[in-house]
Amino acid sequence: MQNSAPKSTFRPEIQGLRSVAVLMVVTYHIWFGRVSGGVDVFLLVSAFLMTLQFTRRFEQRRAMDLPRHWLHLFRRLLPAAVIVLLGTLAAIFAVVPKTRWAALVDQVWASLFYFQNWLLQHDVVNYYATDHSQASPLQHFWSLSVQGQVFILWPVIFALVALVCRKYALPYRAALMYVFGLIFLVSLTYSIIATAVNQTTAYFDTFARLWEFAVGTLVALILPALKLSKSVRVVMGWVGVVAMLSCGIVLQVQTAFPGFVALWPTLAAAFIIVAGQTSSRFGVDRILSSKPLVRLGDNSYALYLWHWPLLVLALVWSGKDHAGWLSGSVIIATALGLAVLTTKFVEKPVREWKWPEANRRRAVVAIALCICVAAVPLLAFNVQQTVSAKIAMDQAEKDNPGAAALVPGYVNEASPTAVLLPTAEKLAQDWVHLPSQCTGDLKPASKLLQGACGQNNQPADASRSILVLGDSHAEQWMAAVAPMADQQQWSLYHLLLGGCPFSVDSTGLGDQCRTFNQAVMQQIDAKKPTAVFLVGTAASPSSPDEKLTVGFEDTVKWLSDKGIDVVAVRDNPRFDFNMADCVVVKGRHSPDCNRGQAQQLAPEDPLAALKGKYQGLSILDMTDLICNGGECPGVVGNTFVYIDNNHLSKTYVESMAPMFQQRWMAATGWS
Repeated sequence: MQNSAPKSTFRPEIQGLRSVAVLMVVTYHIWFGRVSGGVDVFLLVSAFLMTLQFTRRFEQRRAMDLPRHWLHLFRRLLPAAVIVLLGTLAAIFAVVPKTRWAALVDQVWASLFYFQNWLLQHDVVNYYATDHSQASPLQHFWSLSVQGQVFILWPVIFALVALVCRKYALPYRAALMYVFGLIFLVSLTYSIIATAVNQTTAYFDTFARLWEFAVGTLVALILPALKLSKSVRVVMGWVGVVAMLSCGIVLQVQTAFPGFVALWPTLAAAFIIVAGQTSSRFGVDRILSSKPLVRLGDNSYALYLWHWPLLVLALVWSGKDHAGWLSGSVIIATALGLAVLTTKFVEKPVREWKWPEANRRRAVVAIALCICVAAVPLLAFNVQQTVSAKIAMDQAEKDNPGAAALVPGYVNEASPTAVLLPTAEKLAQDWVHLPSQCTGDLKPASKLLQGACGQNNQPADASRSILVLGDSHAEQWMAAVAPMADQQQWSLYHLLLGGCPFSVDSTGLGDQCRTFNQAVMQQIDAKKPTAVFLVGTAASPSSPDEKLTVGFEDTVKWLSDKGIDVVAVRDNPRFDFNMADCVVVKGRHSPDCNRGQAQQLAPEDPLAALKGKYQGLSILDMTDLICNGGECPGVVGNTFVYIDNNHLSKTYVESMAPMFQQRWMAATGWS
């Protein structure tokens, strides 16, 4: 969001354009809970200004000097970002539940080193969720990360093309037109396809965004050759502003960005840039060049940095899911005030600091010091967490029995001051994973399944093979299935898709789930396992309305007819609130964190009625090791039962492993 062009290229209407873009981002986020398209304008403008800078260097026969360019650029960008990261980190520790700390610290690292978009893409974050109180206060750094990556890539392209053009006496601008025209076409095509396949991940994909930067570059390259009349440019300016302001209102970006629909805000910004200074009293540039907008443009980078963490942290503190007009106005005013202070006392002094400009070594030192300011508290947190977890794990066998505390005859020897495991800060990461991706005979032929297939380290031709199917509720049980499989030397592998229970009848489960399940069925025909493990019921949040999973009986029959055993486990209780946060905030003994079992699950397991009906069907019910007969607590045996509102923690499921194995063997008759 920072202007990297020298002052001699200053265009006040572009500074005003940045002001309008940041106001769109801030007001749409805070007041309307929508995405405006303002970020797309920032991406285009940054590429436009960078292109002017490098074409001027070539035409003036100056060296590209990429290391100096990068050092100068990031020395200006990092200080304000570090201040916001440190302020946000302090607020996180003050108002955000500990269960989210570790994940948010990871995001601080990612934001500091410009790969936040990749982390969010990996975590499949819903940027459009209307409940911003559950969002990351650092989520907005995704766009800065994309910009940082392009700020490295684009100069390399400029320099390589310059080398070729100087060697073969080629016209520089024309060569750049071909290169960036190709980038535009390839990236836009990829963006359209990626958005159609998975819009949430495409939103954070750098390659799906390159075409927006390419538009800015192409505008800068074409602009000198454009000879448009004043009246045409006046009209273009107003068309651009109206189109840009209406983007977030007219378009449903929740399902369209960053595909071809993002051409709307980018082309609107291009129109405004091409319109330029019209010298007409009717031109929109008179407004964009006004002192208030130009001055706001000077603070736009810091305003963008501050607005999102203030919004998210205010909602977490207040317990609301969105900001009202009054609270939103307070957030905007506070963000603007912090932006002005950050620009005046951090960004501007650093920009005017001459010492680092003397040589590259000093610039490197300045950047390293800036990074260290943020890295020291982050490293301290990571070290503290590692030490705390080590101390707790040393006492875990005695102090943290988990589900064993519910086994009849259990004798409590735990210390009254025992720490809960996993530690609250690490709880969100307490998830089970098999050691490797599927290989050899277990590797699916379908590319759709390859990323969803994991296996243990037992040979594929083991005496028995177990295939885990379904969604995350099946996956969580692998913390008990895997130890059993390893002990018995069985092959264990999974084919899992989040939010997609396995069923031969996927009606109503969505196109993606239906396609996935069809591919799973083909894989089962090609490689029959000894048994399939899945979750047989679906509990309703904070309700006894528990039912069999979609098409469960048809699925069991289909597998049984193929000679495949089916082991179905009853679903665990689910809640309409985050049970882990309840324990952390209200305490393990709070009635809110110990809900009555009768209000959470059906009086009887719906699977029980199918016992003996299908050959090879075995039923497991672990409810008595999750609930104590009267209540379903958030903590059992000094162990967090849940990591959120519906998933069991890996640590707790592992504590059930011995009892799980006993029940598996008894139900299946295996020996």
